[in-house]
Amino acid sequence: MTAGRPPRVLIDATSVPADRGGVGRYVDGLLGALGRVCGSGVDLAVVSLRTDLERYTRMLPGAEIIPAPAAVAHRPARLAWEQTGLPLLAQQVGAQVLHAPFYTCPLRAGCPVTVTVHDATFFTEPEHYDKSRRTFFRSAIKTSLRRADRVIVPSKATRDELIRLLDADPTRIDVAYHGVDHSAFHAPSEEEKARVRARLGLGASSYVAFLGAKEPRKNVPNLIRGWARAVADRPDPPALVVAGGQGHDDEIDRAVAEVPSHLRLLRPGYLRYADLPGFLGGALLAAYPSYGEGFGLPILEAMACATPVLTTPRLSLPEVGGDAVAYTSENPDQIARDLVDLLDDESRRLTLAKAGFDRAKEFTWTSSAEVHIAAWSRARS
Repeated sequence: MTAGRPPRVLIDATSVPADRGGVGRYVDGLLGALGRVCGSGVDLAVVSLRTDLERYTRMLPGAEIIPAPAAVAHRPARLAWEQTGLPLLAQQVGAQVLHAPFYTCPLRAGCPVTVTVHDATFFTEPEHYDKSRRTFFRSAIKTSLRRADRVIVPSKATRDELIRLLDADPTRIDVAYHGVDHSAFHAPSEEEKARVRARLGLGASSYVAFLGAKEPRKNVPNLIRGWARAVADRPDPPALVVAGGQGHDDEIDRAVAEVPSHLRLLRPGYLRYADLPGFLGGALLAAYPSYGEGFGLPILEAMACATPVLTTPRLSLPEVGGDAVAYTSENPDQIARDLVDLLDDESRRLTLAKAGFDRAKEFTWTSSAEVHIAAWSRARS
């Protein structure tokens, strides 16, 4: 194999959850793009959960797709297999680089290793994680920074925080922005919007959308409080629809209990993937007042659906939103004021919707895949 040719890479996709949340969107987007550029010499093997075999076989017709042992569907077994079975598999498939897409990696892989570290918020926002989760991911990140040949991060902010807080070697970190699947996340038709309204029972009511995990870092309780203060006295108050997984933020229930009875707050849980454009694109705006993100995929997906976005200028979010989104703080009173400003200014919402839609086109999984390929080549050399 020539020095200029990309190496044979084994990608460990066993950490992808069934709900296709953040890590699922990343791995699926990356593999889909790699499948489209395989003709350029990318030599891939992918190990996945058995439930994903058909998906990845279809997505990567030129790659070797390998089923992982059934037991790795359970996290403790997966972590144990990662240290023993995964290095053996890398040897069996002739991998020259092993890519671990979710923080952890084998300590002795037998070949160069690259690891994706998605964010540094376990260090910058430790109060928003329970002790066991915080301890585990802090240890995993430190280990990966020390042991991996290269570390891939989704934003400059994440890179800079790893350097500042953990003295990471900047010469071994590659920034690969996430992309967005523009066929899945698009400006929806009126029919798509109406279908989602019917599913949610919204009728003709307008609404503010949130889509994401219900983790403390996402600041959903203060979004609920800010929304309630912003719309309580309006003659036709828009609903708030908080969609996504249930998470582990007990403060959400307390915030919900404070909502005046005449306001509508919907918590539909997971929405069908096919319904997300209609949900996001049918909203007056998407609100995402997070305390900090490693990238901010939910705001990019909303932008791609031509939805005006209100978020915070924390960590990576300005890298994604730029001047195409509106910014607020994490405080419910400020969230309320900024929501009122947007709800009362249709012209600004339309301007933001177009600016966000145009900016979202700059983020592609193909560009991300190209950075990954370059990182793998560096790791091998």
